[in-house]
Amino acid sequence: MAKKKAKEILTERSKNVLTITLNRPEVLNAVNGPLTEQLFEELAAVENDARIRCVVIRGSNGHFMAGGDLKLFHGELDRESDERRRFFEKFVYQVHPLIQVIKRLPKPVVASVEGAAGGFGVSLMLACDLVIAADTSFYTMAYCSIGTSPDGSSTYFLPRSVGLKKAMELALLCDRFDAETAKGYGMVNWVVPKNDLAAETAKLANRLASGPTKAYGNTKRLLNNSLHSTLDDQLQAEAESFSQCAGSGDFVEGINAFVEKRKARFKGK
Repeated sequence: MAKKKAKEILTERSKNVLTITLNRPEVLNAVNGPLTEQLFEELAAVENDARIRCVVIRGSNGHFMAGGDLKLFHGELDRESDERRRFFEKFVYQVHPLIQVIKRLPKPVVASVEGAAGGFGVSLMLACDLVIAADTSFYTMAYCSIGTSPDGSSTYFLPRSVGLKKAMELALLCDRFDAETAKGYGMVNWVVPKNDLAAETAKLANRLASGPTKAYGNTKRLLNNSLHSTLDDQLQAEAESFSQCAGSGDFVEGINAFVEKRKARFKGK
């Protein structure tokens, strides 16, 4: 097991799982430029790395991510209005490649959420494929509380997760809600006791990392594309994807395991 320490993130590789820990505990892992850049670089580096078959994103020191770094924001308030607008436009654009690489990765990405998930923390969580959360975690869109609108893909993923009317409520009122409520809204898949979060996350990640990785990647792409695809296009994409999977070693293993009444031993190939 190798462990690498970076300034804004920590990474750990265990078997076929990459765990990335957001590492700005002094500001509840609030996002800044270096964190965004380093997180993107780590994810992009494993996009075509067959050794990594599942990615977990978590926060340090009991919190996932509180959102934007408001102390950083405060330091920019002396700029003239147009200059300030240009600064924050550039700041927001920085996160776009990060969200895109999460959705593009041909392997599952799991958010493991503890403590606060606010603002861009919610955006990041929603961009992940699956979310497992501690029962003590809490959530808020937060943006309207500082007089701005959402960013980082939350206006794309939130209505697709909770419906338009509920998304309007969460984004316009910015009320805080708990983990069970988030699960009920469809934002979280599993809620577990806080003390079990690490173990349950590892159990889930190892299960995914032992699965048919190519099939997972194809399934992920099909489901994501279905949100803006026609029925005919989706049927065609399914046929092409299924036949592509049928040419893989994992398909052969899966069929043989079924016939031989044993558990499949997938290799992600």
